[in-house]
Amino acid sequence: MLWFFRMKYLTQQLAYCGMLLLCGIAAADAEQANRVDAYLANLNTLTAVFEQYTFNADRTQMLEAHGTLYLQRPGRFRWEYDSPTQQVIVADGERVYLHDIDLQQVSHQNQAEALRGTPALLLANREPIATHFSIKSIDSTDGRDWVELTPKDQDTDVVKIELGFGKDTLDSLIMQDTFGQETRLNFSQAQRNTTLKPELFKIDQEEVDDFLQMD
Repeated sequence: MLWFFRMKYLTQQLAYCGMLLLCGIAAADAEQANRVDAYLANLNTLTAVFEQYTFNADRTQMLEAHGTLYLQRPGRFRWEYDSPTQQVIVADGERVYLHDIDLQQVSHQNQAEALRGTPALLLANREPIATHFSIKSIDSTDGRDWVELTPKDQDTDVVKIELGFGKDTLDSLIMQDTFGQETRLNFSQAQRNTTLKPELFKIDQEEVDDFLQMD
């Protein structure tokens, strides 16, 4: 059960981001639609450095983390956490693996089940975001273009997501959940359509002490 909640918490944050980066989005107005379409056009792979900040309901910072993400369309992603602890989350199109480097332990589960209830499933079937979210433009206070997404499915921990687009790419993602927590992801050093090694989306069972199947 602990693994489930830990995986659910991490994958919701990561998979929402991956889905938003790799899938089509029907924005609320033509300007935003053109903006996002231009960003997503011919996007097959993406790498970026990320900073993640999590705040509780009274906006006290709970967590700061850093790492690198790798995305490959469709259905594959890898999030490498460098700090505060070394962890890797890999989706290979069939299963999701949570690798705790310090414990030398991997927990894994069917990808559809592990990400059930999150838009991460869109990575595989490429459904447009508008299928699952209500979308509107929001006023900018920092010079970036912002879009707000509200889940249409009421049975989700996510209340809303805000996307901030800079000059050339998605710079920020802000997610609020039903517990009042807020997670902010900032991206930098993004590279589109570089060649990614297949090994990035694989976990070697022989490199860990425990390989735990959770389904």
